[in-house]
Amino acid sequence: MKRIAVFGTGYVGCVTAACLSRDGYHTIGVDIDSEKVAALNAGESPVAEPGLSELVSEQVAAGRLRATEDFRDAIQETDIAMIAVGTPSDRAGAVSTGALEKVIESIGQSLSENSHPYTVVIRSTLLPGILENRLAPLLAETSGKKLGEQLHICNNPEFLRESVALRDYDAPPFVVAGASSAVAGEEVLGLYHGIKAEKIVTDTHTAALLKYACNAYHAVKIGFANEIGALARSFGADGQQVMDLVCRDTKLNVSKAYLRPGFAFGGSCLPKDLRALTRYAEESAMHVSLLRSVLPSNQEHLDRAIELIEDRGKKKVGLIGLSFKAGTDDLRESPFVTLVETLVGRGYDIKIFDPGISISRLKGRNLAYIDQRLPHLAALLVEDLEQLLEHGELLVLGNDIADEVDLSSRSSDQIVDLRRCLVIADHEAVNA
Repeated sequence: MKRIAVFGTGYVGCVTAACLSRDGYHTIGVDIDSEKVAALNAGESPVAEPGLSELVSEQVAAGRLRATEDFRDAIQETDIAMIAVGTPSDRAGAVSTGALEKVIESIGQSLSENSHPYTVVIRSTLLPGILENRLAPLLAETSGKKLGEQLHICNNPEFLRESVALRDYDAPPFVVAGASSAVAGEEVLGLYHGIKAEKIVTDTHTAALLKYACNAYHAVKIGFANEIGALARSFGADGQQVMDLVCRDTKLNVSKAYLRPGFAFGGSCLPKDLRALTRYAEESAMHVSLLRSVLPSNQEHLDRAIELIEDRGKKKVGLIGLSFKAGTDDLRESPFVTLVETLVGRGYDIKIFDPGISISRLKGRNLAYIDQRLPHLAALLVEDLEQLLEHGELLVLGNDIADEVDLSSRSSDQIVDLRRCLVIADHEAVNA
């Protein structure tokens, strides 16, 4: 059975240490705060968390949990260090890793006297790149050991909420280990053998960003609900009922729908309805900053796509898909129309293949929109895919019509996939 040192005995560290002890691991809580150490050794939780004091008391009495201020002692007696110290914001808003780096340095110095394999696990929240560029080199330097042989460093983001932390520890949405090797990742996941949740090994960048993505998403959800509630009050509607009904849609609203990185949104509904809400709020002297930021954010994403194309350095471009989604000829506010309009204005030679678009069938506002934005569309459209492929030095994959096109003969520098908003690294990924 692995022996574990948990550095930091605050909300995350104390819960982690107590739960690991409960699951059979001999665990040492490590902290520079003598009062926290004394409390733990007396069988008391240093933080207020329902059920934690009882669990700590049980584990200390059973001899599986103790605490110390001595870093060296903790390292010499364990196989794994889990770091759960705070990473607060500095005055500029950036993540402060000072405490984390001090712990890493102390662990490294203690490991310099250690001959057995050791794994350092970061539970603290940190941006991608900090582990790889700052913590890992610091650990290697201070320990005098080469990472990847007898010394590993991984990240293991936690998803604990204060007041329900014990429940969250035992029933997480998943358990994730970010590691440079599958062996190290599996070692970390093995610590959670008693937890019935999906266990995933990924790279350290993904694991680090996952925690920020989850927290940012939670914040956005709260902000969205509050702004809809504010609008509801202004309209005389019941905001609670509105959001209750929103949440009953598990097909689009509360689901995986629209939660994949891709291209900008468009069409005849989303842009105009956002404008209507934000304009009403402005006229009513209401501040709905989150809703007001969505259309500018969408434009910025479109601008990033244009930069991707410009960075390829090829002026003859073939676009596959013009409507905002496959299966429709509605071109109103399609981001691809804006894309083409911008590129043509910058001197690009564009050809477009979209079998769902026929100039002769465009009617009403759809036709009026194109006459205003792309009056020369007929000269850009090609009916034959081969003609587009011959023309395009660079192929831009727009909507999902591109799924039906064999691009296996194209090299990586000839394709930009806007559905995933990235440059294809290899052609196999296109038709995977």
